[in-house]
Amino acid sequence: MNAETGKPQTPYEALGGREVIARMVNRFYDLMESEAQYAPLRTMHAADLGPMRQSLTGWLCAWAGGPRDWFEENPGKCMMSAHRDLGVSRETAGQWADAMARAIAECGPENRELGRMMAERLDMMAQAMVVETD
Repeated sequence: MNAETGKPQTPYEALGGREVIARMVNRFYDLMESEAQYAPLRTMHAADLGPMRQSLTGWLCAWAGGPRDWFEENPGKCMMSAHRDLGVSRETAGQWADAMARAIAECGPENRELGRMMAERLDMMAQAMVVETD
């Protein structure tokens, strides 16, 4: 419960707000840039990851029940359709989920169970973006 309002705490608040989410996102992109095991995932992104760091932070904040700035700045944009034409494979979806799970574990909320659940849900989303090829 939020002490000020008496309402149930949002996941955003339980995670630690924008500061913690930004820390997780920055660690995620740092892992993607520095570790060879994420090379196929890294090649799917632009050279400058700055805009992606900001965008993913904003999206995760809104997704977790925080400020909805990302949705207001990207009206009608759907995360699934935004990735449809990128050719997400099982390999790259797995790399994304692994790097994000590591980032959450290393930099995420004090509540480890909440972090585990977040990583699990994000893994499910990443797997749903896989484009099956013949």
